[in-house]
Amino acid sequence: MRTEGPRAAASVSVVIPVKDDADELRRCLRALALQTKRPDQIIVVDNMSSDESAEVARSAGADVIHCDRPGIPAAAAAGYDAASADLILRLDADCVPAGSWVAAMSSAADAHPEASVFAGGARFVDGPRPLRTPLAGVYLGAYAIVLLPALGHVPLFGSNLGLRRDAWRRVSSSVHRDDPEVHDDLDLSFHLGEHHRIRLVPGAAMGISMRPFTSASAFRRRVRRGVRTVVIHWPASFPPVRWVRLAVRRAGSVVARRVTR
Repeated sequence: MRTEGPRAAASVSVVIPVKDDADELRRCLRALALQTKRPDQIIVVDNMSSDESAEVARSAGADVIHCDRPGIPAAAAAGYDAASADLILRLDADCVPAGSWVAAMSSAADAHPEASVFAGGARFVDGPRPLRTPLAGVYLGAYAIVLLPALGHVPLFGSNLGLRRDAWRRVSSSVHRDDPEVHDDLDLSFHLGEHHRIRLVPGAAMGISMRPFTSASAFRRRVRRGVRTVVIHWPASFPPVRWVRLAVRRAGSVVARRVTR
């Protein structure tokens, strides 16, 4: 009986969309340079910045690509398209990954070949220090509670996300990359969660900024984008319809696994 050797570790590409955020990008890239496991590729997608974001990325050794379509969905998708590694990790320019972030996501991908999507948590790196972790927990918990009924599974969080390149290729033509008023991570949740297993990675620690929540108008815009992203997937993913479809597929997967044992 032939036995297989150890599975080769997945190569890693990191994608960072940026627009006019040179100082925060510099901090993010510095944190990536200090990872216990260095990524094989770092892609910074410059979404028509007017500052020195692209120069900061090049000076740090990142691959820089330019996206002239406005909005994070287009910029993130351009980065995923350009990624050459087996596993694509995504974070934002104002994020500060823990030193073990790449290693934790990569280890999860290697240990769980049945999963194609990986989601980590976060804590705030600014604002009142005693409140950073609990407020982040409240924010992410509320995000999950609100969106679980719409999706039928946990939502993805674009500031701490991993996906296999082959999974991206299966959904790349169907995501709403040309709509700047869509939440790209929620859009990915609809498309990837339909056919791919999502794995939570508690050890993949990420620092995020409170900046999006310091303005009432910015927060209202985030809510409007979230609602828009949910509604544009109807009627095909209207919650009861989606729940039934997912339940049938999951039951089929369980039966298939039992048959192949």
